[in-house]
Amino acid sequence: MTYRLKFTAVMALLSTSLIFSPVQADAQLFKRSRPTRANMEKEIEILRFRVDSLQREIEHNSIPFADTISENDTINPGGISFFETEDLLDPSANTDSLLNLWYVQRSLTLDEGISVNLETDNLTSDTPDSVLIKRLKAINSFIPLPYNNIIKNHIIYYTQRIPNKIDLILGLSSYYLPIFEEIFDEHDMPKELKAMAIIESALNPVATSRVNARGIWQFMYRTARQYDLEITSYVDERLDPVASSHAAAKYLKDAYTIFGDWSLAIASYNCGAGNVNKAIRRAGGSRDFWTIYPYLPRETRGYVPSFVAALYTLAYYKDHGITPRQIAMPAHVDTFEIKKPLHFGQISELLGIAKEDIADLNPQYVKQIIPGSGNKPYLLRLPFNYTTLFVDNEKQIFTFKDSVYFNPIVLNEAKSASTQTATYHTVRRGETLSHIAQRYRVRLSDLQRWNSVRSNIRIGQRLVIYRNGEPSSSRTTASANPPSTTSSGGYLLYTVKKGDTLWEISRKFNGVTLNDIMRLNGFTKSSKILPGKKIRIKPL
Repeated sequence: MTYRLKFTAVMALLSTSLIFSPVQADAQLFKRSRPTRANMEKEIEILRFRVDSLQREIEHNSIPFADTISENDTINPGGISFFETEDLLDPSANTDSLLNLWYVQRSLTLDEGISVNLETDNLTSDTPDSVLIKRLKAINSFIPLPYNNIIKNHIIYYTQRIPNKIDLILGLSSYYLPIFEEIFDEHDMPKELKAMAIIESALNPVATSRVNARGIWQFMYRTARQYDLEITSYVDERLDPVASSHAAAKYLKDAYTIFGDWSLAIASYNCGAGNVNKAIRRAGGSRDFWTIYPYLPRETRGYVPSFVAALYTLAYYKDHGITPRQIAMPAHVDTFEIKKPLHFGQISELLGIAKEDIADLNPQYVKQIIPGSGNKPYLLRLPFNYTTLFVDNEKQIFTFKDSVYFNPIVLNEAKSASTQTATYHTVRRGETLSHIAQRYRVRLSDLQRWNSVRSNIRIGQRLVIYRNGEPSSSRTTASANPPSTTSSGGYLLYTVKKGDTLWEISRKFNGVTLNDIMRLNGFTKSSKILPGKKIRIKPL
């Protein structure tokens, strides 16, 4: 793009910004009165910030790294850089959330066939605003629960417009939410975060999104591995409600460490910390969710309102005449350690329990095989009424029809079904590698490596995209070049390099989180790390 074309585009953008300023849009969105002088002065500062940024772009004839698909500036006020390379999404792109995807697929179509926009429309309810506000306050949530027209629309949608879905969610909640509450309490985090699973997957433990995020907490492969979830041909812990909840708690704790605000941490779970960081910068540095609201991706703007509406619905569904659907989940579950290979079929035949019932409680075993061993036992969950029968038959259950369930044909079929999923994309006119990476939610550098390309692609070219982790050759390469470490004092040590951030360092080691590194090294937000410094990664 020439300088003249860039200048024309910038002037058009500025003129649009002046006509439809964020303050005006915000005022229309929340039905506010005429902006005050203070608001106008703040708006002028934001526009000046935009002009300076665009002027720098013109002068340097390039776009800052912070606005590309894979680079992002840090919001950490201290010396530690928490995030610098979080992948960013196009603000108009869909996210992983299945409930959001369900909305998108139906264009928010109501049962009576009327399409609604929860951001701008005014849904009506027999419940007065004053009652809704009073009820939200009565929840006494540790996480602030605000009220405005957008929140109101989401509450009405949850309580009145999806009766055939919300009753199922409420039925499942009686089984899953106590599990989540216990786990968040263990991590010393607000129990209200349990409602996020409703937004993510409608409490479906085997949910899979269009971009292959999986499980009740909708983890992508790379993030799941970072937070120590096991993914093999036999086991996918993203589908384990307990293991994935621990991972979600660790992720949210890291996000709260970065942002210092639960609403922003919740929003980052939906669109990534990079997009939240970008919105903060565009809003002039504000960390108030409703101030950065216009700058967030479209679906993330509805994520926190959905969270508030889900919490409200859990507390007051009876007041809206909603009856939870009865779900056939056991009242109590017992857990067993399995130290030998065991097939669901062996359990089913010997104990008289349906394999489907076993799978409901153990969805992480994707081949119906528990690959237990003496070195690495796995957990089996069974309804309490089968506990005595399992204990009585525990010695013989592992050899029961083992020649049938563990014959070479069965094992080879299970092993051949890799967790790796390859997708192929044919390049169309106008597409770029960045756009394709955004569409499939993969890193641009990964897309380039998988296809041995740098930047030039042609129309009709077929690109391979691995949507569930790395191909085996890439995994071998990665494992052959692990990060350089040393050991001392019973800890694995890493030497900080120029450009390193704590977030990126944590991502080099599976099962190591940002908060793990901070805790082991006594870091705070005001701490500084310098190249050459040795930091603890994990105990040996």
